[in-house]
Amino acid sequence: MARQLVECVPNFSEGRDAAKMDAIVQAVLSVPEVALLDRESDADHNRAVLTFVGPPAAVAEAALRAVEKAVALIDLTKHQGAHPRIGAADVVPFIPIEGVTLEDCVKLAERVGNEIWSRFQVPVYLYEAAARRPDRVNLENIRRGQFEAVAKEMGAVADRHPDIGDPVCHPTAGATVVGARKFLIAYNVNLGTADVAIAKKIAKTIRFSSGGFRYVKSMGVTLASRNLAQVSINLTDFEQTPMHLVYETVRREAERYGVPVVGSEIVGLIPKKAIEMSAEYFLRYENFRPELVLENRIAEAMAARGGLPEFLDALAAPTATPGGGSASAAAAAMAAALGAMVTRLAKQDSSAFEEDRRFFTDAVERDAAAFQRVMAAYKRPKEERGPFVEEALHGAAEVPLEVLEHAAAMQARLESLQIPAKFGSDLAVAKALTVAAKAGVLENVRINLDSIGDEAFKAAVQARLGATA
Repeated sequence: MARQLVECVPNFSEGRDAAKMDAIVQAVLSVPEVALLDRESDADHNRAVLTFVGPPAAVAEAALRAVEKAVALIDLTKHQGAHPRIGAADVVPFIPIEGVTLEDCVKLAERVGNEIWSRFQVPVYLYEAAARRPDRVNLENIRRGQFEAVAKEMGAVADRHPDIGDPVCHPTAGATVVGARKFLIAYNVNLGTADVAIAKKIAKTIRFSSGGFRYVKSMGVTLASRNLAQVSINLTDFEQTPMHLVYETVRREAERYGVPVVGSEIVGLIPKKAIEMSAEYFLRYENFRPELVLENRIAEAMAARGGLPEFLDALAAPTATPGGGSASAAAAAMAAALGAMVTRLAKQDSSAFEEDRRFFTDAVERDAAAFQRVMAAYKRPKEERGPFVEEALHGAAEVPLEVLEHAAAMQARLESLQIPAKFGSDLAVAKALTVAAKAGVLENVRINLDSIGDEAFKAAVQARLGATA
Protein backbone atom coordinates (compact mmCIF):
# COMPACT_ATOMS: atom_id res chain seq x y z
CA MET A 1 0.00 0.00 0.00
CA ALA A 2 1.29 3.48 -0.88
CA ARG A 3 2.43 5.64 2.01
CA GLN A 4 -0.14 8.12 3.30
CA LEU A 5 1.03 11.33 4.95
CA VAL A 6 -1.03 14.15 6.37
CA GLU A 7 0.37 17.33 7.87
CA CYS A 8 -1.27 19.12 10.78
CA VAL A 9 -0.37 22.71 11.72
CA PRO A 10 -2.33 23.56 14.89
CA ASN A 11 -2.14 27.08 16.32
CA PHE A 12 -2.37 27.53 20.09
CA SER A 13 -3.10 30.68 22.06
CA GLU A 14 0.10 30.51 24.08
CA GLY A 15 3.46 31.97 23.11
CA ARG A 16 4.97 32.99 26.44
CA ASP A 17 4.80 30.01 28.80
CA ALA A 18 7.30 27.44 27.52
CA ALA A 19 6.19 24.82 30.05
CA LYS A 20 2.65 24.80 28.69
CA MET A 21 3.87 24.40 25.13
CA ASP A 22 6.31 21.68 26.22
CA ALA A 23 3.34 19.75 27.60
CA ILE A 24 1.40 20.17 24.35
CA VAL A 25 4.42 19.06 22.32
CA GLN A 26 4.81 15.96 24.50
CA ALA A 27 1.16 15.14 23.88
CA VAL A 28 1.86 15.14 20.14
CA LEU A 29 5.03 13.07 20.53
CA SER A 30 3.18 10.47 22.60
CA VAL A 31 1.72 9.13 19.34
CA PRO A 32 4.46 6.79 17.96
CA GLU A 33 3.84 7.20 14.22
CA VAL A 34 3.85 11.00 14.27
CA ALA A 35 6.96 13.08 13.54
CA LEU A 36 7.19 16.64 14.86
CA LEU A 37 8.71 18.83 12.16
CA ASP A 38 8.66 22.27 13.68
CA ARG A 39 7.73 24.34 16.73
CA GLU A 40 7.36 28.12 16.70
CA SER A 41 6.37 30.51 19.50
CA ASP A 42 5.91 34.26 19.42
CA ALA A 43 5.57 36.27 22.64
CA ASP A 44 4.14 39.36 20.93
CA HIS A 45 1.48 37.33 19.15
CA ASN A 46 1.17 35.14 22.28
CA ARG A 47 0.74 32.24 19.93
CA ALA A 48 2.51 28.99 19.09
CA VAL A 49 2.42 26.86 15.96
CA LEU A 50 3.33 23.18 15.73
CA THR A 51 3.89 21.23 12.54
CA PHE A 52 3.71 17.44 12.57
CA VAL A 53 3.19 14.73 10.00
CA GLY A 54 2.29 11.07 9.82
CA PRO A 55 -0.42 8.61 8.70
CA PRO A 56 -3.94 10.10 8.85
CA ALA A 57 -5.17 8.18 11.89
CA ALA A 58 -2.02 8.91 13.89
CA VAL A 59 -2.08 12.60 13.02
CA ALA A 60 -5.73 12.81 14.05
CA GLU A 61 -4.96 11.23 17.42
CA ALA A 62 -1.96 13.53 17.98
CA ALA A 63 -4.12 16.55 17.19
CA LEU A 64 -6.75 15.42 19.70
CA ARG A 65 -4.17 14.87 22.43
CA ALA A 66 -2.71 18.32 21.76
CA VAL A 67 -6.15 19.93 21.91
CA GLU A 68 -6.91 18.10 25.15
CA LYS A 69 -3.74 19.46 26.74
CA ALA A 70 -4.41 22.99 25.44
CA VAL A 71 -7.95 22.95 26.86
CA ALA A 72 -6.56 21.94 30.24
CA LEU A 73 -3.73 24.47 30.34
CA ILE A 74 -4.77 27.63 28.46
CA ASP A 75 -7.29 30.09 29.88
CA LEU A 76 -8.47 32.58 27.28
CA THR A 77 -10.05 34.82 29.90
CA LYS A 78 -6.48 35.70 30.90
CA HIS A 79 -4.97 35.73 27.41
CA GLN A 80 -3.72 38.83 25.63
CA GLY A 81 -1.73 39.02 22.42
CA ALA A 82 -1.45 40.67 19.04
CA HIS A 83 -2.91 37.74 17.12
CA PRO A 84 -6.69 37.20 16.83
CA ARG A 85 -8.01 34.04 18.53
CA ILE A 86 -11.22 32.34 19.61
CA GLY A 87 -9.82 29.20 21.19
CA ALA A 88 -7.08 27.76 23.35
CA ALA A 89 -6.50 25.35 20.48
CA ASP A 90 -7.39 28.06 17.99
CA VAL A 91 -7.01 26.47 14.56
CA VAL A 92 -6.38 22.84 13.61
CA PRO A 93 -5.88 22.43 9.84
CA PHE A 94 -5.09 19.18 8.01
CA ILE A 95 -3.06 19.31 4.79
CA PRO A 96 -2.62 16.47 2.27
CA ILE A 97 1.05 15.63 1.70
CA GLU A 98 1.32 12.18 0.13
CA GLY A 99 -1.16 9.46 -0.82
CA VAL A 100 -4.19 11.43 0.39
CA THR A 101 -6.51 13.99 -1.15
CA LEU A 102 -7.98 17.23 0.11
CA GLU A 103 -11.31 15.41 0.35
CA ASP A 104 -9.69 12.83 2.63
CA CYS A 105 -8.53 15.67 4.86
CA VAL A 106 -12.05 17.11 4.93
CA LYS A 107 -13.33 13.80 6.33
CA LEU A 108 -10.46 13.76 8.82
CA ALA A 109 -11.31 17.31 9.94
CA GLU A 110 -14.95 16.38 10.46
CA ARG A 111 -14.00 13.32 12.51
CA VAL A 112 -11.57 15.29 14.67
CA GLY A 113 -14.11 18.08 15.09
CA ASN A 114 -16.72 15.62 16.36
CA GLU A 115 -14.19 14.13 18.78
CA ILE A 116 -13.17 17.55 20.11
CA TRP A 117 -16.79 18.26 21.00
CA SER A 118 -17.59 14.85 22.43
CA ARG A 119 -14.37 14.54 24.46
CA PHE A 120 -13.76 18.11 25.62
CA GLN A 121 -17.10 19.96 25.14
CA VAL A 122 -15.38 22.55 22.97
CA PRO A 123 -17.64 23.63 20.06
CA VAL A 124 -16.11 23.45 16.60
CA TYR A 125 -16.32 25.57 13.46
CA LEU A 126 -15.25 24.06 10.12
CA TYR A 127 -13.32 26.19 7.63
CA GLU A 128 -11.59 26.22 4.24
CA ALA A 129 -12.34 23.04 2.25
CA ALA A 130 -14.26 21.56 5.21
CA ALA A 131 -16.58 24.59 5.58
CA ARG A 132 -20.30 23.85 5.58
CA ARG A 133 -21.24 27.47 4.93
CA PRO A 134 -19.71 29.82 2.34
CA ASP A 135 -19.07 32.54 4.91
CA ARG A 136 -16.95 30.14 6.97
CA VAL A 137 -14.45 29.31 4.26
CA ASN A 138 -12.39 32.27 5.43
CA LEU A 139 -11.02 32.04 8.95
CA GLU A 140 -11.29 35.76 9.60
CA ASN A 141 -15.09 35.58 9.31
CA ILE A 142 -15.26 32.93 12.01
CA ARG A 143 -12.87 34.84 14.28
CA ARG A 144 -14.74 38.16 14.03
CA GLY A 145 -14.71 39.80 17.45
CA GLN A 146 -12.42 37.07 18.81
CA PHE A 147 -13.04 34.96 21.90
CA GLU A 148 -14.85 37.73 23.75
CA ALA A 149 -17.48 38.11 21.02
CA VAL A 150 -17.88 34.35 20.53
CA ALA A 151 -18.33 33.81 24.28
CA LYS A 152 -21.00 36.53 24.38
CA GLU A 153 -22.89 35.72 21.18
CA MET A 154 -22.77 31.91 20.92
CA GLY A 155 -26.22 30.66 21.80
CA ALA A 156 -27.73 34.13 21.39
CA VAL A 157 -26.88 34.92 17.75
CA ALA A 158 -27.75 32.29 15.13
CA ASP A 159 -24.73 33.10 12.95
CA ARG A 160 -22.47 32.20 15.87
CA HIS A 161 -23.80 28.65 16.24
CA PRO A 162 -20.96 26.15 15.74
CA ASP A 163 -20.90 23.51 13.02
CA ILE A 164 -20.29 20.75 15.56
CA GLY A 165 -21.57 20.72 19.14
CA ASP A 166 -24.07 22.68 21.15
CA PRO A 167 -24.00 26.49 20.98
CA VAL A 168 -22.22 26.69 24.32
CA CYS A 169 -18.78 28.30 24.36
CA HIS A 170 -16.25 26.57 26.61
CA PRO A 171 -15.69 29.01 29.51
CA THR A 172 -11.88 29.03 29.31
CA ALA A 173 -10.96 27.22 26.07
CA GLY A 174 -13.48 28.98 23.80
CA ALA A 175 -14.08 27.28 20.47
CA THR A 176 -11.83 25.55 17.96
CA VAL A 177 -11.69 25.95 14.19
CA VAL A 178 -10.88 22.73 12.32
CA GLY A 179 -10.42 22.40 8.59
CA ALA A 180 -8.67 21.05 5.53
CA ARG A 181 -6.63 23.15 3.17
CA LYS A 182 -3.73 23.29 0.78
CA PHE A 183 -0.31 24.20 2.08
CA LEU A 184 -0.20 27.72 3.52
CA ILE A 185 2.88 29.87 3.96
CA ALA A 186 2.89 32.10 7.03
CA TYR A 187 5.20 34.96 6.17
CA ASN A 188 5.75 38.16 8.13
CA VAL A 189 7.40 41.39 7.00
CA ASN A 190 8.77 43.69 9.70
CA LEU A 191 8.73 47.45 9.19
CA GLY A 192 11.20 49.98 10.53
CA THR A 193 8.52 51.81 12.48
CA ALA A 194 6.39 51.30 15.57
CA ASP A 195 3.38 52.86 13.82
CA VAL A 196 0.99 49.92 13.44
CA ALA A 197 -1.38 52.09 11.41
CA ILE A 198 1.08 51.90 8.52
CA ALA A 199 1.26 48.11 8.77
CA LYS A 200 -2.54 47.94 8.77
CA LYS A 201 -2.76 50.15 5.66
CA ILE A 202 -0.24 47.97 3.82
CA ALA A 203 -2.05 44.79 4.93
CA LYS A 204 -5.30 46.20 3.56
CA THR A 205 -3.62 46.96 0.24
CA ILE A 206 -2.32 43.44 -0.33
CA ARG A 207 -5.10 41.21 1.07
CA PHE A 208 -7.73 39.78 -1.21
CA SER A 209 -10.72 40.73 0.93
CA SER A 210 -9.81 44.40 0.44
CA GLY A 211 -9.11 44.13 -3.28
CA GLY A 212 -5.51 42.91 -3.16
CA PHE A 213 -3.88 39.68 -4.27
CA ARG A 214 -6.17 36.69 -4.76
CA TYR A 215 -4.41 34.27 -2.40
CA VAL A 216 -3.27 36.67 0.32
CA LYS A 217 -4.60 37.21 3.83
CA SER A 218 -2.87 39.84 5.95
CA MET A 219 -3.12 42.10 8.96
CA GLY A 220 -1.00 44.70 10.70
CA VAL A 221 0.20 43.97 14.23
CA THR A 222 2.56 45.42 16.81
CA LEU A 223 5.72 43.64 17.94
CA ALA A 224 6.01 45.24 21.36
CA SER A 225 9.22 43.40 22.25
CA ARG A 226 11.00 44.93 19.25
CA ASN A 227 9.09 48.23 19.01
CA LEU A 228 8.21 47.41 15.40
CA ALA A 229 5.08 47.12 13.31
CA GLN A 230 4.60 43.95 11.29
CA VAL A 231 2.62 42.97 8.23
CA SER A 232 1.54 39.41 9.07
CA ILE A 233 0.72 37.45 5.91
CA ASN A 234 -0.79 34.10 4.98
CA LEU A 235 -0.26 32.91 1.41
CA THR A 236 -2.93 30.33 0.64
CA ASP A 237 -1.62 29.48 -2.85
CA PHE A 238 2.02 30.47 -3.33
CA GLU A 239 2.06 29.13 -6.88
CA GLN A 240 -0.59 31.63 -7.95
CA THR A 241 0.69 34.50 -5.80
CA PRO A 242 4.42 33.97 -5.18
CA MET A 243 6.23 35.25 -2.12
CA HIS A 244 8.54 37.65 -3.94
CA LEU A 245 5.58 39.45 -5.52
CA VAL A 246 4.03 40.03 -2.10
CA TYR A 247 7.34 41.06 -0.57
CA GLU A 248 8.06 43.61 -3.28
CA THR A 249 4.57 45.07 -2.95
CA VAL A 250 4.97 45.44 0.82
CA ARG A 251 8.37 47.06 0.31
CA ARG A 252 7.05 49.55 -2.25
CA GLU A 253 4.04 50.41 -0.09
CA ALA A 254 6.30 50.92 2.91
CA GLU A 255 8.46 53.30 0.88
CA ARG A 256 5.36 55.38 0.12
CA TYR A 257 5.04 55.98 3.85
CA GLY A 258 8.76 56.66 4.25
CA VAL A 259 9.32 53.41 6.13
CA PRO A 260 11.96 50.72 5.41
CA VAL A 261 11.53 46.95 5.56
CA VAL A 262 13.92 45.77 8.27
CA GLY A 263 13.46 42.04 7.82
CA SER A 264 11.06 39.20 7.20
CA GLU A 265 10.46 35.77 8.67
CA ILE A 266 8.90 32.43 7.85
CA VAL A 267 6.63 30.94 10.51
CA GLY A 268 6.67 27.15 10.38
CA LEU A 269 7.80 25.35 7.23
CA ILE A 270 7.88 26.19 3.56
CA PRO A 271 7.64 23.97 0.45
CA LYS A 272 10.76 23.62 -1.66
CA LYS A 273 8.93 24.87 -4.75
CA ALA A 274 8.24 28.20 -3.05
CA ILE A 275 11.97 28.65 -2.58
CA GLU A 276 12.68 27.76 -6.18
CA MET A 277 10.15 30.34 -7.35
CA SER A 278 11.53 33.15 -5.19
CA ALA A 279 15.15 32.16 -4.57
CA GLU A 280 16.66 35.56 -5.27
CA TYR A 281 14.70 37.05 -2.37
CA PHE A 282 15.54 34.49 0.28
CA LEU A 283 18.77 36.10 1.38
CA ARG A 284 16.58 38.82 2.92
CA TYR A 285 14.91 36.36 5.28
CA GLU A 286 16.09 36.70 8.84
CA ASN A 287 15.76 33.03 9.70
CA PHE A 288 16.09 31.02 6.48
CA ARG A 289 17.90 27.68 6.74
CA PRO A 290 17.49 24.32 4.93
CA GLU A 291 15.55 22.83 7.85
CA LEU A 292 12.65 25.21 7.08
CA VAL A 293 11.99 23.36 3.80
CA LEU A 294 8.96 21.11 4.26
CA GLU A 295 10.23 18.23 2.13
CA ASN A 296 13.63 18.28 3.84
CA ARG A 297 12.14 18.18 7.33
CA ILE A 298 9.73 15.37 6.40
CA ALA A 299 12.59 13.30 4.99
CA GLU A 300 14.77 13.91 8.05
CA ALA A 301 11.97 13.24 10.51
CA MET A 302 10.81 10.04 8.83
CA ALA A 303 14.42 8.83 8.54
CA ALA A 304 15.00 9.59 12.19
CA ARG A 305 11.96 7.53 13.18
CA GLY A 306 12.81 4.42 11.17
CA GLY A 307 16.31 4.85 9.78
CA LEU A 308 18.47 3.91 12.77
CA PRO A 309 16.82 0.55 13.57
CA GLU A 310 16.90 -0.39 9.90
CA PHE A 311 20.56 0.59 9.61
CA LEU A 312 21.49 -1.40 12.71
CA ASP A 313 19.58 -4.44 11.42
CA ALA A 314 21.50 -4.20 8.13
CA LEU A 315 24.77 -3.77 10.01
CA ALA A 316 24.09 -6.87 12.13
CA ALA A 317 23.09 -9.02 9.15
CA PRO A 318 25.58 -11.68 7.94
CA THR A 319 26.45 -9.69 4.82
CA ALA A 320 29.54 -7.76 3.84
CA THR A 321 27.72 -4.44 3.55
CA PRO A 322 27.11 -2.21 5.33
CA GLY A 323 30.24 -2.73 7.39
CA GLY A 324 32.88 -0.88 9.34
CA GLY A 325 33.23 1.94 6.84
CA SER A 326 29.52 2.71 6.90
CA ALA A 327 29.48 2.50 10.69
CA SER A 328 32.38 4.94 10.88
CA ALA A 329 30.61 7.40 8.58
CA ALA A 330 27.48 7.06 10.73
CA ALA A 331 29.52 7.90 13.84
CA ALA A 332 30.82 11.01 12.09
CA ALA A 333 27.26 11.96 11.11
CA MET A 334 26.18 11.73 14.76
CA ALA A 335 29.12 13.90 15.77
CA ALA A 336 28.11 16.48 13.18
CA ALA A 337 24.52 16.42 14.44
CA LEU A 338 25.73 17.07 17.99
CA GLY A 339 27.93 19.87 16.71
CA ALA A 340 24.90 21.45 15.04
CA MET A 341 22.90 21.05 18.24
CA VAL A 342 25.38 22.70 20.59
CA THR A 343 26.07 25.60 18.22
CA ARG A 344 22.35 26.29 17.91
CA LEU A 345 21.87 26.10 21.65
CA ALA A 346 24.75 28.54 22.03
CA LYS A 347 23.19 30.86 19.37
CA GLN A 348 26.08 30.26 16.96
CA ASP A 349 26.22 29.44 13.25
CA SER A 350 25.48 25.73 12.74
CA SER A 351 25.67 25.66 8.93
CA ALA A 352 29.11 23.98 8.72
CA PHE A 353 27.99 21.11 10.95
CA GLU A 354 24.77 20.72 8.95
CA GLU A 355 26.87 20.40 5.78
CA ASP A 356 29.02 17.79 7.54
CA ARG A 357 25.95 15.86 8.61
CA ARG A 358 24.64 15.68 5.06
CA PHE A 359 28.06 14.59 3.74
CA PHE A 360 28.57 11.83 6.32
CA THR A 361 25.00 10.56 6.00
CA ASP A 362 25.50 10.22 2.26
CA ALA A 363 28.87 8.54 2.89
CA VAL A 364 27.16 5.74 4.82
CA GLU A 365 25.50 4.62 1.61
CA ARG A 366 28.46 5.47 -0.61
CA ASP A 367 30.82 3.28 1.41
CA ALA A 368 28.51 0.27 1.17
CA ALA A 369 27.99 0.85 -2.55
CA ALA A 370 31.75 1.11 -3.16
CA PHE A 371 32.41 -2.25 -1.49
CA GLN A 372 29.56 -3.85 -3.43
CA ARG A 373 31.27 -2.71 -6.64
CA VAL A 374 34.43 -4.46 -5.49
CA MET A 375 32.54 -7.70 -4.91
CA ALA A 376 30.83 -7.36 -8.30
CA ALA A 377 34.22 -6.88 -9.98
CA TYR A 378 35.58 -10.09 -8.42
CA LYS A 379 32.59 -11.99 -9.81
CA ARG A 380 33.61 -11.20 -13.37
CA PRO A 381 35.41 -13.87 -15.41
CA LYS A 382 38.97 -14.24 -14.16
CA GLU A 383 40.53 -13.22 -17.47
CA GLU A 384 38.82 -9.79 -17.51
CA ARG A 385 38.36 -8.90 -13.85
CA GLY A 386 41.79 -7.23 -13.31
CA PRO A 387 41.08 -3.63 -14.41
CA PHE A 388 37.54 -3.72 -12.98
CA VAL A 389 38.80 -4.89 -9.59
CA GLU A 390 41.52 -2.24 -9.54
CA GLU A 391 39.06 0.55 -10.39
CA ALA A 392 36.57 -0.67 -7.79
CA LEU A 393 39.29 -0.86 -5.13
CA HIS A 394 40.24 2.76 -5.89
CA GLY A 395 36.67 3.77 -5.12
CA ALA A 396 36.55 1.64 -1.99
CA ALA A 397 39.63 3.45 -0.69
CA GLU A 398 38.53 6.90 -1.85
CA VAL A 399 35.23 7.01 0.06
CA PRO A 400 36.67 6.36 3.55
CA LEU A 401 39.57 8.68 2.73
CA GLU A 402 37.13 11.51 2.03
CA VAL A 403 35.30 10.71 5.26
CA LEU A 404 38.61 10.83 7.12
CA GLU A 405 39.49 14.23 5.66
CA HIS A 406 36.08 15.70 6.42
CA ALA A 407 36.14 14.22 9.92
CA ALA A 408 39.54 15.79 10.58
CA ALA A 409 38.25 19.20 9.51
CA MET A 410 35.15 18.76 11.66
CA GLN A 411 37.28 17.73 14.63
CA ALA A 412 39.21 20.98 14.34
CA ARG A 413 35.93 22.94 14.37
CA LEU A 414 34.71 21.03 17.40
CA GLU A 415 37.97 21.70 19.23
CA SER A 416 37.73 25.43 18.50
CA LEU A 417 34.15 25.86 19.71
CA GLN A 418 33.63 28.27 22.57
CA ILE A 419 30.32 27.34 24.18
CA PRO A 420 28.78 27.52 27.67
CA ALA A 421 29.89 24.78 30.06
CA LYS A 422 26.36 23.37 30.31
CA PHE A 423 26.71 22.05 26.75
CA GLY A 424 30.14 20.56 27.42
CA SER A 425 29.05 16.93 27.77
CA ASP A 426 27.36 16.95 24.35
CA LEU A 427 30.43 18.53 22.80
CA ALA A 428 32.64 15.89 24.46
CA VAL A 429 30.51 13.10 22.97
CA ALA A 430 30.76 14.73 19.52
CA LYS A 431 34.56 14.81 19.83
CA ALA A 432 34.70 11.16 20.95
CA LEU A 433 32.51 10.06 18.04
CA THR A 434 34.78 11.95 15.64
CA VAL A 435 37.86 10.19 17.01
CA ALA A 436 36.12 6.81 16.62
CA ALA A 437 35.02 7.65 13.09
CA LYS A 438 38.53 8.66 12.06
CA ALA A 439 40.03 5.47 13.49
CA GLY A 440 37.44 3.34 11.72
CA VAL A 441 37.77 4.85 8.26
CA LEU A 442 41.57 4.82 8.56
CA GLU A 443 41.42 1.04 8.94
CA ASN A 444 39.19 0.88 5.85
CA VAL A 445 41.60 2.93 3.79
CA ARG A 446 44.59 0.81 4.81
CA ILE A 447 42.96 -2.55 4.15
CA ASN A 448 41.91 -1.42 0.67
CA LEU A 449 45.38 -0.05 -0.10
CA ASP A 450 46.90 -3.46 0.63
CA SER A 451 44.96 -4.91 -2.32
CA ILE A 452 45.75 -2.13 -4.81
CA GLY A 453 48.60 -2.53 -7.26
CA ASP A 454 48.65 1.05 -8.58
CA GLU A 455 51.68 2.48 -6.77
CA ALA A 456 51.03 6.05 -7.92
CA PHE A 457 47.50 5.93 -6.51
CA LYS A 458 48.78 4.42 -3.26
CA ALA A 459 51.39 7.15 -2.95
CA ALA A 460 48.77 9.85 -3.47
CA VAL A 461 46.54 8.29 -0.82
CA GLN A 462 49.44 8.02 1.63
CA ALA A 463 50.18 11.71 1.10
CA ARG A 464 46.57 12.62 1.88
CA LEU A 465 46.69 10.41 4.97
CA GLY A 466 49.78 12.26 6.12
CA ALA A 467 48.00 15.58 5.73
CA THR A 468 45.26 14.49 8.13
CA ALA A 469 47.64 13.28 10.84
